[in-house]
Amino acid sequence: MLTNPVYAALTGPHATFAETRGDARRYPTAVAPFLGLPDNPTDQDWADAATLLGPGTTAALMRPDFPLPETFKLDRQFDLVQFVAPESLAAEDPETVALGPDDVPEMLALVALTDPGPFRSRTIELGTYVGIRRNDELIAMAGTRFALPDHTEISAVCTHPSYRGQGLGSRLIRAVAAHITSTGRQPFLHTGGTNTPAIRLYESLGFTLTNQMKVTIVEPA
Repeated sequence: MLTNPVYAALTGPHATFAETRGDARRYPTAVAPFLGLPDNPTDQDWADAATLLGPGTTAALMRPDFPLPETFKLDRQFDLVQFVAPESLAAEDPETVALGPDDVPEMLALVALTDPGPFRSRTIELGTYVGIRRNDELIAMAGTRFALPDHTEISAVCTHPSYRGQGLGSRLIRAVAAHITSTGRQPFLHTGGTNTPAIRLYESLGFTLTNQMKVTIVEPA
């Protein structure tokens, strides 16, 4: 399941979010840009995905690299690495505060400033998000995105540039991990394959590399 997390989520704990056609699944565009297909998609699966997306609509596949059919065109692609957290990671943090729908404008502004990955107006519906505030300003946040039967993804980890170097990201990762482990699942996360600072951070926290993957942005041809 970890090699195909989008499909595992949309056919599992996140099935209520799924827009479907046949065996193709996608999140609503306001929630996330991801498309899910079975591990070995058939021609019919690709045809259903094309209908589900519609002309001129792009979506992101997150899984190990594989060839695209002629019915889809490649928009862009980049490397992704996946890590699973150690059991010792979880740690509550008294400074973190729960973030809700009223905080979304600030969250979107922080994401626009720091670019931690896709975060849209309804992404907060996917899980639990926490943040750190200073002088009533949201300066750092993290939360949960893909929910799989045995794992939950830590996502949207970001810190305002003015507050970097203070260990806020590590604290938030540990706090989100504490929430995940309390649900009986294991935390995991993704980052760009060339994002050396993030990879070093995760390795320093004891994360173990589990998969080398691709994010492939596609659209129907």
